[in-house]
Amino acid sequence: MNHLIVGMGEALWDVLPEGKKIGGAPANFAYHISQFGLDSLVVSAVGDDPLGREILANFDHKQLNHQIETVPYPTGTVQVTLDNAGVPQYEIREGVAWDNIPFTPALERLAKQTQAVCFGSLAQRSAVSRETINRFLDTMPDGEGQYKIFDINLRQHFYTKEILHASMEKCDILKINDEELDTLSHLFEWPHNSLENRCENLLKEYRLKMLILTCGINGSYVFTPGNVSFAETPKVEVADTVGAGDSFTAAFVAALLKGKSVTEAHHLAVRVSAFVCTQNGAMPQLPNHFLN
Repeated sequence: MNHLIVGMGEALWDVLPEGKKIGGAPANFAYHISQFGLDSLVVSAVGDDPLGREILANFDHKQLNHQIETVPYPTGTVQVTLDNAGVPQYEIREGVAWDNIPFTPALERLAKQTQAVCFGSLAQRSAVSRETINRFLDTMPDGEGQYKIFDINLRQHFYTKEILHASMEKCDILKINDEELDTLSHLFEWPHNSLENRCENLLKEYRLKMLILTCGINGSYVFTPGNVSFAETPKVEVADTVGAGDSFTAAFVAALLKGKSVTEAHHLAVRVSAFVCTQNGAMPQLPNHFLN
């Protein structure tokens, strides 16, 4: 049964102005997927230190399944500050545990049971974790109802043109925001035409099943071959935007896996991510009306 949904990559502490909170897109994604009643799992690595043990205890408390190796590197931390609009700015420690996720026989077995995986560019900044992610993607089954979601999540200088190209080659759903699309346009020297044209070109060039483009307050799009879904961003009182994008991805994927249309999945994702923006932290409990 290829039914597991995996968030793969960084597991870390976001050190926020009000204190530290569990962070990392893979955990945020897997946690929200689990709220929709699907079997999810976090794949990462932590250090043999108090911060690492606290991450594992926190996931256990949240009943969030995980396959997290303990490795001889410190557990990851990120210093997060919020600007005047509540948008997070990150300072990410290097040479940490999640840079060194090993590809184990257990991880190979897990890949063969995985229906969907979400991965990003940040955890590929080191050769060890990059190779593990790529081997996982290559081991996963392909076909109808199988999804490899590349949620780009560009952070600081932790990406290269080569890594982004290889990841877009391996994924079938690409999620990107408008600022990241501009960064890629400069990096790949694409013609600076409309957002829609660039997304349609990406969809075609990389033979994607779907491309999700989020544009903050200016709405979001889901491009599929021959069709475009647009949804406005709800106006809400923002507490912070940490994890909102991960909740969008999780809600979208969960809805697809439950048989919803792309448009239905898109509109659910928009509502869920707007709700997460009204809460402090990346992993709030979602109201039941989203989950039914």
